[in-house]
Amino acid sequence: MKRFWDTVTIVPDPAGHAILLDGRPMRLPGGAVLGVGPARLAAAIAAEWQQAGGAKGGEMSFADTPLTRIAGTAQERIAPDPTPTILALARYGETDLLCHRAEAPETLVRRQHEGWQPWLDWAARQLDAPLRVGVGIVALDQPPDSLAALRRAVAALDPLGLAALGVAVPALGSLVLGLALAAGALDAATAHRLGALDALYQAEIWGEDAEAVASRAAVQADIALAERVLALRE
Repeated sequence: MKRFWDTVTIVPDPAGHAILLDGRPMRLPGGAVLGVGPARLAAAIAAEWQQAGGAKGGEMSFADTPLTRIAGTAQERIAPDPTPTILALARYGETDLLCHRAEAPETLVRRQHEGWQPWLDWAARQLDAPLRVGVGIVALDQPPDSLAALRRAVAALDPLGLAALGVAVPALGSLVLGLALAAGALDAATAHRLGALDALYQAEIWGEDAEAVASRAAVQADIALAERVLALRE
């Protein structure tokens, strides 16, 4: 679409801050004015709209405004009833990537243990959520108390945090890594490396594939976006 505004400003709003395009408030698809609570996030959203398209009449895409998408999702889809999002994210704990290990080769088995086990230990220690580990993709019967603890950890997040995890957790395939990211215990680059550990190992053995590289780059961008939202909401 073509950029139809010259200036972007921020004004006080009942929800915290509204972003104005040439004096008109930005609205969500449902018609409500986008209200952004954290000042730093509002400033970052205003900045991405100030840059989108370069100047009035320039071409822009909604891919240029990822922070707006996350904030809009938090306000319009999650805040009215967080429960479906909480339950959907919590279910990743039942099949967490970190719990499903390779049987061979030994190099991959060792890398998985060295990379993943510390974060399962973190979940047991910090979240009171010890999880069982198995070989392959066979479903594991995880302790109900641990799954309940993970659900409580997810439920403790605000709508913006839930929206960020809604991006990061599916990208990582791991609720544990997502919660560590939300807690500030893990950075996005390390989270991506751990989530892509198997794929990176296969690339070492068989060589890189352009499509796989592009896919990993997109996942890495999603995780970095989630990390940025988590930081800006503070």
